[in-house]
Parts: sequence; C-alpha cells; structure tokens
Amino acid sequence: MDTTLQDPLVGQVLDGRYRVDARIAAGGMATVYRALDTRLDRVLALKVMHPALAADGAFVERFIREAKSVARLDHPNVVQVFDQGTDGSYVYLAMEYIAGCTLRDVLRERGAVQPRAALDVLEPVLAALGAAHRAGFVHRDMKPENVLIGDDGRVKVADFGLVRSVDTVTSTTGAVLGTVSYLAPEQIEQGITDPRADVYACGVVLYEMLTGAKPHSGDSPAQVLYKHLHEDVPPPSALVPGLPYQLDELVASATARTPDVRPHDAVALLAQVREAHLSLTDEQLDALPPQALTAEHDNAEDRTSVVPRALTSPTLGFPRAGEPPSRPLPLVEDAFEGGPGDGTDRTARFQSPPVPPRRRPARPPRAVLAVIAAVLVVFGVGAGVWYINSGQFTKVPPLLAKTEAQARERLKTAGLDVGKVKRAYSDTVERGTVIGTDPAPGARIRDHDSVTLTVSLGPKTVDVPDVAGQSLAKARARLKAEDLEPGMVTREFSDDVPRGSVIGTAPEAGTERHAGSAIALVVSKGSPIDVPDVTGDDLESAKQELTDAGLKVKVAGKRINSEYDEGEVAAQSPDDGHQAAEGDTVTLTLSKGPEMIEVPDVVGDSVDDAHQALEDAGFEVKEDRGLLGLFGDTVKKQSVDGGDEAPKGSTITITIR
Repeated sequence: MDTTLQDPLVGQVLDGRYRVDARIAAGGMATVYRALDTRLDRVLALKVMHPALAADGAFVERFIREAKSVARLDHPNVVQVFDQGTDGSYVYLAMEYIAGCTLRDVLRERGAVQPRAALDVLEPVLAALGAAHRAGFVHRDMKPENVLIGDDGRVKVADFGLVRSVDTVTSTTGAVLGTVSYLAPEQIEQGITDPRADVYACGVVLYEMLTGAKPHSGDSPAQVLYKHLHEDVPPPSALVPGLPYQLDELVASATARTPDVRPHDAVALLAQVREAHLSLTDEQLDALPPQALTAEHDNAEDRTSVVPRALTSPTLGFPRAGEPPSRPLPLVEDAFEGGPGDGTDRTARFQSPPVPPRRRPARPPRAVLAVIAAVLVVFGVGAGVWYINSGQFTKVPPLLAKTEAQARERLKTAGLDVGKVKRAYSDTVERGTVIGTDPAPGARIRDHDSVTLTVSLGPKTVDVPDVAGQSLAKARARLKAEDLEPGMVTREFSDDVPRGSVIGTAPEAGTERHAGSAIALVVSKGSPIDVPDVTGDDLESAKQELTDAGLKVKVAGKRINSEYDEGEVAAQSPDDGHQAAEGDTVTLTLSKGPEMIEVPDVVGDSVDDAHQALEDAGFEVKEDRGLLGLFGDTVKKQSVDGGDEAPKGSTITITIR
C-alpha cells in the first residue's frame, strides 16, 4: 500500500497555494513532498518541518536559515529555493523539484562507477560548493544523499540546512553535525568548519564513487571517527588495480588530515579535478572497476548510461582575479561644512590663524611634577616587563602551501631568518611549496631567530621492481621496500613458474608509478593436474590414485546412497574433467549402498501399465517377449517378485506372453 496515503498532509493545500501531491522522502528534521504551486502552475518540492520541532525556536531559525542561505546562491548546480512560509503548525520551504535520483541510489544499485562518470558528477558538485564558498557559506553535510542527478543529466547539490557563514565559529558541543563517514578531522576534534571541510567530504565521496566503498569502516560511529583522526584515506587504486595515479592524487589532496595541505576551497579542488580529467585517456576514463555491480543482460553502453552525464563546464559565476568588483564602492561624503551659496569661504579654514601673544609658561607645582615622574617610572617598568615577556618574541607566520620565495619574504617581514631548508617528497603538495616548518606555524619565537623550512620535492616516483619468480611474501616485502603497496593477488596455472611464486605484476615491471601506488600480483598455482575419476573405486585404491597424481585426499563425514556398493566412492569434488594444482585437495564421498525400495506387482498388467508403475517407483524396465510374446500385451512374469525390495535404479525384467 502507498504510504503517502497515510500522510495527513497529502491532498492538503498549504498557505492557500501549495497542493501536496505525494511524499518523496522523510528525514529526522523534515519531510519532503512533491507539490503543485497552484498560483504559478508548476511542480516543486515542499520541505515541511516536523510539527514536533516547529515549537522549538532554534530548529525554526535553523530551518529558515537554509532558505535565506540558498536563496543567495544563484547557481545552476544548486537546488533553488523559491519561497518560505508557515501554515498553522507547518513551517515549509518551497524548492526546485528534481525528477531523478540521488548519487546514493546510483552507488547502491551500481557499486563503483567508471572514472568518467565519477568526475562528471564531482565537477558540478564542486562548482556548486565553490559558489557557496565564494558567497561565504560552508555546506557541512556533503554526502551522496545530498547529490541529486536529474533524468535530464543535471547534477545539483541539495540540503543546505546545515550551512553556516565561513566567518562563523561552529562549536558542536551537543552532537557532531554531518554524517560520520564524511566528517573532516578538524570537525571531529575541534568542531570548527570552513570550506576545507567540504573539500574533505568531496574527497571521500570521490573515493566511494571509484571503489564502491567508504574509506573508513567500523562497528560503531566512534571507531569511524577515530580512523578519520588517525588514519589517512587509502589510495583508491588499492581496491581498484590499474586506477590512474592522478585519481589517487586527487583523493589524497582532498582528504589530507591537515587542513592547510588541502585545496583551500571547492574552486581550487575543481581546478585540480579538471586538470586530472584532461590528463586521462578515454581508456582510463571508461575502465569498468571490478566492484561495479552489473546485470547479466547489461552491455557496456547500458552500464555507462546508468549515471547521467553531468553538465559540462559549469560556470562558477565569480569575478576572476584582477577583475573589478560587481558593486561600486560607496562614495565618500564631502568633508567640508557648508555648501555653495551659504556664505562660507571654503579656503578660509586653510589660512594661517593670527599669531597669539607670547606668554611666559606657568610653572607647574611640585606635586604635579612628582605625579608625572611616578607615571613615567610605571610606564618604564611596564615597558621593560612587556619587552622581557613579549616584546622580544614573535610568532612564526603561516607558511604552508607557500613557495620557498614567498616563505622567505614572509619570514623577513616578520623579522625572522631562514635556517636550514630541507627537501621531502609529497604526494599532495606541489614541488617547491612549503610542507612544514620548525618551529610550527603560530609558535612563539625570539626576534631574528631562524626557522627551518621543509620544501616539497613533489610526488616520489619509482619503477615497479621485477619480482617474477619470487615467493609472495618476498615480493610483497620488495614492493614495500620500493615505497609501493602490495595490491590484489590473483592466482593462475603456470607450467614454468613453481606453485606459490609470482608470475608477474600489474602494471608490469619497469613501469613508473608514484610512491604508495598499489601493485597487483599474479601468483602461480603450478602446473595443472587432470583430476582422475575414482568414483566406484574402494577408498584405499582411490586414495592411492589421487596421491600418486600429487593431490591430497579428504573423506566427507556423511555417506550417501548410490549405485555403488557400500564403502566405495560415490562422488568426488572436483570431479573428472576438472584441473587442479599440485597439493590441492579432492573431497571423496563414500557410498552407503543403493537405496532399497519395494518392487510393484505388475503381473497381469498390460505392458504400458507395467512400464509406468515400475518407472514411477524408480526402476529401469526390460522386456522379454521370446517367440511366444511377440504379439502379446500382458505381463506373465517379473524378475523380482512384487513386494520384494530391489536397489533403486536397478533393472526389472518383465516377461510378456
């Protein structure tokens, strides 16, 4: 039964204008309905706060804030808000209706998606968030449920109910807002968010689209939060072998645990995404990940068409660097008093006043001099104390993500010197950019002391080593020694490589990869062995034949009825015709003899009736007509008398006269 029929709002008209037609979704704070604006005759989505919450002023304020925040965002990838109002106990938002599905629906149905589809969805999402960030807002609850994909291919970001001003310090003392799987470490640890928290969530969403799984999992939300704080998001290529390193870098850049290392907002991440998108080939973009869930009747075109293509080249709508602002600066009012025609001479205020007569200064009394001296002493002592405690110190300025030249200039301006300059590889920070300082940014340091800079050498690249012929354990150790990660292990038969040794890698040895990339390993199962057929043999003979072939034997605990005598092999797994590797186990099931069943009495029956009765009972039938029964049709005798037992499947001979 349709649950919308039980909803009291369905069929009503809110505020004399919005006719509620059907319920779309329900959440913890509000329910969303499909409605018709009877005044403008258009379909829209109506988000109605639960009546129990409408009595809470804080909830209502937060609900209305969504309307005001999103109404300020005029962007094609943001769900528009048309109206906000109340009708009795109902507080509602009238919003744009998107016919389609959410990104969560796509991932639930398809698992992982191709890189092209993932980037086609991510780019308009970042364009929408970029508009919000440049307008001064943070979404704070980015997740697949809030990404809408229309039937016409449009991608839109919804549910800005948690938005806050970028300049607002958000402290979540009662509860952590947002979904735990997408929370940035600083949201969890400090409760403070800025655009980089949305960037982190988008990195997690990209990982989930590429792999079909969340990067951190646990038995409880607390375990997931702990992993966000203490573990890096793994490269998606660890689950999807062969995934381009550019996508690993995008995920690593967006989900860096240190906020200063991430792109500063969604616009910066969008630039990285587009750069990576252009650098990938069609083959890389259309590679189907192994985690993709596809129906048996799907062909390649069907699979790629499940995710609607996102709008291409979405416009952010911001002035570029160096362009004049869209609004003129306020004019400065005239500072002069009076105006034309008021008799005031505007130049008179600049003429020299008459020189006053010279007077002999009065001599201050002794008491005043004593007070002045005391004040000077106090100020002098205070200035000395300030200089000893603070005046000779300064703070190390923030230098992360600055070039070496910019860092040197900023230190010079702060009155500090550059000490050593160290170099280190970084998968997420561009070459020549500062990735660390000693002391750390914000640390208290004496004037003219030196600061050690650590500058990025860019991502470290290594050649995939040749591990063919090595054991799996040694191959894994060799990959780790070369700063690579052992990836998925598959096993194949090989006449040349011993069982348990590595046949090769994917990518092949000698291929250049970024440090930390996952390398898949192919391990030999040894030469294939044709499994001999031992059904019907006694147990000892069967064991000997299988052992001689290089296979191990296991006897199943349960016996079955079969055509074979008790104690003989009734079945084996794998059976005849299959191949196995040396040392593989063949399971034998022994017979407990044939099943004995009662034989029907068919003497005197017609031939057809006798056949039917015996075959229905589970027997084979053989006819004996002799010379006298060539034209007969009546059973005169049967090989096993009616009422006696015979093995199921055995043959009963009937004599016809």
